[in-house]
Amino acid sequence: MRQGWLFAVLTVAACGEAAKDPVDPIDPGTGTFSVRLETVASNLASPVFATAPAGDTRLFIVEQAGRILILENGQLRATPFLDIRASVLSGGERGLLGMAFHPRYAQNGFFYVDYTDRQGHTRVERYRVSADRDRADPGSATLIIGVEQPFSNHNGGQVEFGPDGMLYVGLGDGGSGGDPLGHGQNRGTLLGSLLRLDVDGGTPYAVPADNPFRTTPGARPEIWAYGLRNPWRFAFDAPGGRLYIADVGQSAREEVNAVAQTAAGLNYGWNIMEGRQCFRGGNCATAGLTLPVLEYAHDEGCSITGGVVYRGTRIPALVGHYVYSDYCAGWIRSFLMTNDGPTTQRQWDVARLPGVVSFGRDGAGEIYVISVGSGGAGALLRVVPGG
Repeated sequence: MRQGWLFAVLTVAACGEAAKDPVDPIDPGTGTFSVRLETVASNLASPVFATAPAGDTRLFIVEQAGRILILENGQLRATPFLDIRASVLSGGERGLLGMAFHPRYAQNGFFYVDYTDRQGHTRVERYRVSADRDRADPGSATLIIGVEQPFSNHNGGQVEFGPDGMLYVGLGDGGSGGDPLGHGQNRGTLLGSLLRLDVDGGTPYAVPADNPFRTTPGARPEIWAYGLRNPWRFAFDAPGGRLYIADVGQSAREEVNAVAQTAAGLNYGWNIMEGRQCFRGGNCATAGLTLPVLEYAHDEGCSITGGVVYRGTRIPALVGHYVYSDYCAGWIRSFLMTNDGPTTQRQWDVARLPGVVSFGRDGAGEIYVISVGSGGAGALLRVVPGG
């Protein structure tokens, strides 16, 4: 594999259009800025995610087979933070897929994982750190919610705490192709939805009082939004007041949704729509559907890899921009979301990466790209200022 892409340089013109957006009044400055991708870990075994508690100097790297590793000061800890490989069914779109730290992790030591169990079903579990800050207590596992999966794909896998302190869980439509069981438009199932759970208000959780379908007959009260095909990665951006969901498409369109983080009960349209097109062709009823703010066709890629909004300090001109990729195409793109829609859209002038599976953020808000090559060998690359 060529290694030149590891240190490619990007030069992007920053413009002042962001100042139009009253939700996110940033000043990206003028002129140009440059960044490069710096490899901070390599030879990882199918990494799929990276995250950290706010302010923490460590980075936690999730491997699909069921391990969570710690990277600190450029060095990987020899002993995993957590190893649940014996409980995880890994391969394809299954495995240990997501991790989220409780907002009060420093006080309670709780973190949450999303994985596929040995029966092929989704489990979201809570764990607690042990007396050793670099080791979780494997015996502390508590099931938060389990969801049966009818097929092996479209498991979703992201868990994330919102600015409201609630735990959000992304679930795909259950798999196969074309949503044959009709889960996307069925609020009676958890599949094809974004869930919102109050993990501090009950055991194992409580349904928040302001969840949109709590009193709707026949609907699952945990649902915050629905009509999703496979929301592999989503991200909150509290300073901008938005939620970004990258929903993986079927055979034609990939999409990014960006909505107010308080917008409840939205229907993202699957399987009526794929992107902004009617899924089955012709005309379809779009009333009441939330359409993506950005989409692209499969001549540009095949599977969107949802990203994050940059809120670090090392690249001021990139602040507020949403960064994302495509698993097949390997480019990196970004845009700034305003009330008028996406602006300053850029495809970064870097060599394309093999198998971009995810983005991550460290405790300081700096961002990382996770790339997986042939055989599952993965690399973690940090976005840093160029020069």
